[in-house]
Amino acid sequence: MKAIGEKILKKLPPKFRDNAMIFFFGLLKVPLIGYVRPKVITLNTEKTVIKIPLNWRTKNHLGSMYFGAMATAADICSGLAAMKQIVLSGKNIHLSFKDFQGEFHKRAEGATYFTCNQGREIQKFVDEVIKSKERMNMPIKVVATVPEHFGDVPVATFTLTLSLKHKD
Repeated sequence: MKAIGEKILKKLPPKFRDNAMIFFFGLLKVPLIGYVRPKVITLNTEKTVIKIPLNWRTKNHLGSMYFGAMATAADICSGLAAMKQIVLSGKNIHLSFKDFQGEFHKRAEGATYFTCNQGREIQKFVDEVIKSKERMNMPIKVVATVPEHFGDVPVATFTLTLSLKHKD
């Protein structure tokens, strides 16, 4: 059954495949991911961009994006960047986050884009983890912007410590 699902996914265009992957991961593993309805805007070896809409699911009492929705999106953005490299490696690598830091600069009062520009660094990190077979940690930076209100000015910045372990 798994092979059938993989064949179907491979026939989908990359953007649909990436969004389907997040949808099913959220559905099966972390329902909160599905609840905030993320959309993959960019997922390549350089950069990952996730969009979270501002709606009744993600708003706080002030009409801006709730910090829990923003934290979820930062997790998705950095985790997806790492998951892509893990899948490309073909190895059994366990992914988790060791810690999380967030700085909120402005209210996110619109659809918010979460960007991680460390694709190449993550790729090298995955290779190091495969060679060492030890648990290793790497800080991942994610920047949140609301282009419709603030252009490229960050509304929040996050640092998550990615923790990977290669399992034979």
